[in-house]
Amino acid sequence: MNWAQQVDAYCERVDATFWAEPVNALTNAAFVIAALIMWRRIGAGKLPLARALTGVLAVIGVGSFLFHTYATAWSSMADVLPILGFILLYLYTANRHFWNLATWPALGLTALFIPFAAATVPLFARLPWLGSSASYAPVPLLIAIYAVLLRRRAPGTARGLAIGAALLIVSLTFRTLDMPLCAAWPLGTHFMWHILNAAMLGWMIEVYRRHRAVPQA
Repeated sequence: MNWAQQVDAYCERVDATFWAEPVNALTNAAFVIAALIMWRRIGAGKLPLARALTGVLAVIGVGSFLFHTYATAWSSMADVLPILGFILLYLYTANRHFWNLATWPALGLTALFIPFAAATVPLFARLPWLGSSASYAPVPLLIAIYAVLLRRRAPGTARGLAIGAALLIVSLTFRTLDMPLCAAWPLGTHFMWHILNAAMLGWMIEVYRRHRAVPQA
């Protein structure tokens, strides 16, 4: 694989220069801001998994900034790997503390995300209007499943997860509309994916913080 190969996948990018996507690049600050806000809300020395999630959230912003500036195959990996890391870490956190599972069962259930995604992404890919967003579509579905299953055990947490799933669906809508609306809106809509996704990920950490602050199980 040519790791230096250029990637041109977004409406705002019109050439291969570093600042060809200034809005897409700079709006990644939203991830760092969300991480800083949640870091302060969690408090020093508390909820180590929540603090780990805030760290990964900040890394998502850095990785996405690299992708929307360098726009290469290697920077694409810097973009997607922290997102995957956040998903897996949050799933483990949810399995440990929403379901009160021990470490190894929580890890085993977390690992099932890989076959779950492998099975559902091809189904979402059949929807041509989803485009590359099909790879993210299993995530709001899984969050919604957790929300439904937790509605009796932890109703407040379930409501929080449902809000998170809804936020992610709106965020994915803006990501999906980026290229289809490019002719009418040359700036594109991908930057809204950054802003809303940062808010959504920060909210998901807040849902966990609230769950631990007021146990519902």
